[in-house]
Amino acid sequence: MSLLEGRTAVVTGAARGIGLAIARLLVEEGAAVVIGDLVEADAVEAAKSLPGTALGVRCDVTVEEEVVSMLALCQQEFGSLDVVVNNAGITKDKTMRKMSSDDFRSVVDVHLYGAWLGTKHASLAMREQAEGGSIINISSISGKVGNPGQTNYSAAKAGMVGLTKAAAKEVGHAGVRVNAVQPGLIRTAMTAAMPQDVFESKLADIPLGRAGEPEEVAAVVLFLASDLSSYMTGCVLEVGGGRNI
Repeated sequence: MSLLEGRTAVVTGAARGIGLAIARLLVEEGAAVVIGDLVEADAVEAAKSLPGTALGVRCDVTVEEEVVSMLALCQQEFGSLDVVVNNAGITKDKTMRKMSSDDFRSVVDVHLYGAWLGTKHASLAMREQAEGGSIINISSISGKVGNPGQTNYSAAKAGMVGLTKAAAKEVGHAGVRVNAVQPGLIRTAMTAAMPQDVFESKLADIPLGRAGEPEEVAAVVLFLASDLSSYMTGCVLEVGGGRNI
């Protein structure tokens, strides 16, 4: 039997990149998946590309009503809400000297407030289920060490760790687990756009000597979503090839 046979999942920001890799693996392991993304057409197209049961829906994770609607859709269409992956994110990199207040707030809103909304409303639904559920927040190594030019992103990703740990303590009694994943240098469209010298400098700090693949992040999310991690909550798992250990 597949690890998630008969279960359901919602993944935000999953029209491409790491989010899409996560959604694909969850489907391959038996889950019915709702993909949430800011552009509805992209979410629908991504859902169609998956080798199993999937729906695509527009969701701005900073709008509470849209988050609630997306989670309710999963319950209505598939009968439960078992796994929620708060993955949606944006970047607006600048040094503090050049960064506007809007640049800071918008990044924090999408990553941290969006994850808080997802965690809050997912846990409210899951605590009513006999089997509870699993919530996974996608943080970043940037939230552990901080990156120059990313005071907004690093602050938001660090905040997601605090959110994960506090929420885990609040809802564990109801059988709801909350964990986080911190990817490092992963091959995505964002890292592909890096200047080659910047990419090489980051690569030099990785003991395993290579960048990671989105599927490697997805595998850790699958572990946290499944019963293999049934006695784990409030944990932060790094997927960074040993960088910044």
